[in-house]
Amino acid sequence: QPNSTLPWISPGFVDLQINGFSGFEFTDIGLDVDRVTKIAQSQDAFGVVRFCPTVTTNSNEILTHALKTLASAVESISEVKDRFAGIHLEGPFISPEDGPRGAHPADHVRPPNWDEFQQLQEAAGGKIVLSTLSPEYDSSVEFIRQAVQTGVRIAIGHTAATADQIKAAVDAGASMSTHLGNGSHRSLPRHPNYLWDQLAEDRLVASLIVDGFHLEPAVVKTMVRAKTVDRCVLVSDVVGMAGMPAGRYDDCPLGCVEVLENGKIVIAGQRELLAGASLPIHVGVENVIRFADIELADAISMASSRPAELVNLPDFGFHEGATADLILFDFNEAGLLNIQATINRGQLVSGGIIATE
Repeated sequence: QPNSTLPWISPGFVDLQINGFSGFEFTDIGLDVDRVTKIAQSQDAFGVVRFCPTVTTNSNEILTHALKTLASAVESISEVKDRFAGIHLEGPFISPEDGPRGAHPADHVRPPNWDEFQQLQEAAGGKIVLSTLSPEYDSSVEFIRQAVQTGVRIAIGHTAATADQIKAAVDAGASMSTHLGNGSHRSLPRHPNYLWDQLAEDRLVASLIVDGFHLEPAVVKTMVRAKTVDRCVLVSDVVGMAGMPAGRYDDCPLGCVEVLENGKIVIAGQRELLAGASLPIHVGVENVIRFADIELADAISMASSRPAELVNLPDFGFHEGATADLILFDFNEAGLLNIQATINRGQLVSGGIIATE
């Protein structure tokens, strides 16, 4: 039995989907290097040692500005570079349908266009490593082939695609499902539907938001058992309103949103349609242990080494010779995971080290 007075130690968390935090969004014409730095450092307290700043569906002007600003921050600010795992471009090549489109603005949804993506990648300084799109367009398959050939990982998400379209996308090189079970219609046929198709496709790794709001516990358990822990990763999907007080916010990039008292973030005026997440990834770790009845080591892997592999982070892990990207943590009496310290590239960036005899 482990010594109950000592914390656990593990690799730090790698979050592939962070949209913003504490009032700041990455997809914002007002984004600057200082805001990027603040968002990056805000994640230290949650055990995140690497993350993918996520840029979402918007105008070409705003996307270009956000990507250029992120590239500049990575190249000029060491605190950002040390925490950076590559950019996640979520959209704008997603489904235009209500439901699958989620909270992405309908006016800016468009079919995959390779020339446009190359321009965005140029603005990003080649730093886009993950792109979420829908394979329901005629141009999707060829776009996927070209993107994968350049080393960009393609994820299926915000989609209303058919079984044949999903299979064609995977055959072309798509290898992930973004927040599976979310960004979908509120009602679906029993079968077939695009959730079953992605669950059954062993070549797809599923990212899951396990904050307790996006997926019911029984859904999480079923998905993890269907995909297996080796083909699941945890993401937070935290947005700019994460870390903000409860209330209505009318000037967000996604429009009018509301932070409820329980931390749930919704499109303002109702309580069910989500507008991103507010809870950091360590909450997903504690939840997935209970929801899916899995071991601690597997839950940690789903939030650390497994996502690190997907974005090709070198020398990451819990083995001799790996970079010292570590966390110390324990669980309180309620079973909630408490981050005691975060170590990024050998430097203590949050909390403190417990001294023992």
